[in-house]
Amino acid sequence: MLKKLFGFEAGVHTVRTEIVAGITTFLTMAYILAVNPNIFSNVEGMPVGSVFTATALAAIVGTLMMAIYAKKPFGLAPGMGLNAFFVFTVCLGMGYSWQFALTAILIEGIIFIILSATKVREMIVDAIPVSLKKAIGAGIGLYIAFIGLQNAGIIVDNSATLVGLGDIKSSASILFIIGLLLTSVLVILKVKGGILIGMLATTIIGIPFGITQYGGLISTPDSLAPIFCQFEWSQVLSWDMLIVVFTFLFIDMFDTIGTVVGVSVKAKMVDDKGHVDGISKILMADAVATTAGACFGTSTTTTYIESASGVAEGGRTGLTAFVIALGFAVALFFSPIFLAIPSAATGAVLVIVGVMMMSPIMEIDWYDYSEAIPAFITAVMMPLSYSIAHGILLGMIAYVVINACAGKFKKISVTMWVLAVLFILRYIFMN
Repeated sequence: MLKKLFGFEAGVHTVRTEIVAGITTFLTMAYILAVNPNIFSNVEGMPVGSVFTATALAAIVGTLMMAIYAKKPFGLAPGMGLNAFFVFTVCLGMGYSWQFALTAILIEGIIFIILSATKVREMIVDAIPVSLKKAIGAGIGLYIAFIGLQNAGIIVDNSATLVGLGDIKSSASILFIIGLLLTSVLVILKVKGGILIGMLATTIIGIPFGITQYGGLISTPDSLAPIFCQFEWSQVLSWDMLIVVFTFLFIDMFDTIGTVVGVSVKAKMVDDKGHVDGISKILMADAVATTAGACFGTSTTTTYIESASGVAEGGRTGLTAFVIALGFAVALFFSPIFLAIPSAATGAVLVIVGVMMMSPIMEIDWYDYSEAIPAFITAVMMPLSYSIAHGILLGMIAYVVINACAGKFKKISVTMWVLAVLFILRYIFMN
């Protein structure tokens, strides 16, 4: 039954490992249940409680699709960055209603389904050179470690140097350091579930620090009625709708591709030619999740880079994703408990996972500069631009331009040429 449902094979996979991996990924993703409603609170007419319910349901539907249809260990939820674009650009910046933005996401999701069904997205993934795929994994490692350090207050904004060291004497920073030390030791000693144990232990230690806030036990999910299927069709053919749909589509596509490729490389689900096993089903699950999320009343649902934490724990099948979905289902009723996990605890985990994501970079030929320079640009631009998508786009442009100028035209596929031209036009004409 487990094999039929989730691709689980006795003798190759273990139930305990998959469960621990699923719980670990869920706990590293759970912050979205607090962050997403908080961001949407800036939009008038979208009740925070309803957005919380929509966020959890979108994650459940998307991750179940990944578990049963794609049979992969990835979690899905409304994406960070995409939710900010929804609220601060489309609604507050352009002045459109949240119904307009939800309509754009629904259209984007439908286009995604069509692209996935016709294997256009799969073709794009397969066109990315192997060296860039290795760099994507390492870049995501740097990126999520950077997020973890930020969330814990270790790295902060600095007007002179952009970023700087925060107050390491603060309670949050001290708790982060304790969590990082504890989790590191558990990982070094190869304790099964070490990442999860470290996160939970750090959360408990945070209680006397006054950082872990216990806000109750059970809460009833709020109704979806105010935001469910609230679409606005009057401007569906407008130029602004086209721009908004394309932007959502663009960001989501390459964030997802980057996440899937990076985590798949780490999980060794990529063959010698760089093909991701089951990529078409993975992308279809992502597309359906986006469409469902729009109906529930939340921003674009996408595959999460935090899935790397579960993969690091040994998760390899859809059973891991199923456990993640169960976690979000439980969170609907026990949100005060799950939201009590402080950012200092999840931040420490993200740094450890970032380290684990770096290993594929050793497989890049650093003496072949036609491969090394684009790979470096791909990896380093993810944390510096605070975007997986920008890292991929700039890396692919660099790969085509550098190899073309060096006369290595045979290395560049037709798809890569087309993508590079589109990406260059994107930076010229879009902000």
